[in-house]
Amino acid sequence: MDKTIVTIPGDMPGLSYSLTVLRFAGSDPTAPKAYLQAALHGNELPGVAALHVLIPKLKAAEAEGRLKGSITVVPFANPIGLNQFQWDDHQGRFFYGSRTNFNRAFALIDTPDPALLAISDAASCDRRLKATLQTLALDADLVLDLHCDNEGPNYLYMPAELWPHSADLAAALDCGAVLTFEGGTDASFDEAAFRPHLSAGNFECRVVATVELKGIHDVGPETAQKDGEGLYRFLVGRGVITDTAAALVGPFTGKGVPQSYVEMVRAPVGGMAFFHVKPGDVVKAGQLIAELIPVPGDASAVVPVHAMAPGLVLTRVLARAIRVGDDLVKIVGDSRSVTAKDGGALES
Repeated sequence: MDKTIVTIPGDMPGLSYSLTVLRFAGSDPTAPKAYLQAALHGNELPGVAALHVLIPKLKAAEAEGRLKGSITVVPFANPIGLNQFQWDDHQGRFFYGSRTNFNRAFALIDTPDPALLAISDAASCDRRLKATLQTLALDADLVLDLHCDNEGPNYLYMPAELWPHSADLAAALDCGAVLTFEGGTDASFDEAAFRPHLSAGNFECRVVATVELKGIHDVGPETAQKDGEGLYRFLVGRGVITDTAAALVGPFTGKGVPQSYVEMVRAPVGGMAFFHVKPGDVVKAGQLIAELIPVPGDASAVVPVHAMAPGLVLTRVLARAIRVGDDLVKIVGDSRSVTAKDGGALES
């Protein structure tokens, strides 16, 4: 394993950020190359936990000559967001300097030429970070960007062109759903990583996915072990690693649908939330999802929130103090949601 520390200059004198990059050398140049990163939103740690389990397995495979394809791992992909706090509250989703989501506004290039990702000396630190991450992933066949949601099971976002050819990843991670997108997602990392290879085709050999590993509080030895082993089995199945003892990846049994099939249930008023459903529940059209309580003690002021269509409750927000317009739950249905928008990312 080769460990490199990449320095990202800050935007003021005396400030810089350190990005740790781990490279594992494969023995077969024709084998698939893989790139994995975690915590692009700073404090989303389930992916970091999974890599904590995976990295020793990669070290062993390399040392024993079982690593066929080269693998690059960035355990903490966003040292800038990792260090952003507002008092005691971590704020790793948006860059303080521009209020831009760290997983938006990546450079969209049409060919895998690293020269196209060159940036000027005057670029801000977040632009430098994004260019660095894109360059690291540019020649990989398998690109996994590990995130998490508030509350929910494992699930994936990925380009529609790669589904269902990527069902083995969903199965290896025991995903509850796969959401596919067509066109743009506001230049998220997965879109930017896939676009340079779009014209080449050969989609069966390529995987680019945003991997949502359960909820933000699901950080511990049991979930880390399961997810780390799932990532390892996926890499074995794709021929990056040789391991005859690894369990085979079974079929994917969850829902694979366009992201436009997701109903984003939003709060019509602000207040305290009482939820009546949890991730994994299957709901009917019109079923009570939550109650919003703007005036405690006044039953007449309680605002019920209902599902507009039947489907699977995929995620639920952690907060119970809710603002008007806040997302409450995602429901995956069997047809296009009336709340779907044309193009762009599912969430801000």
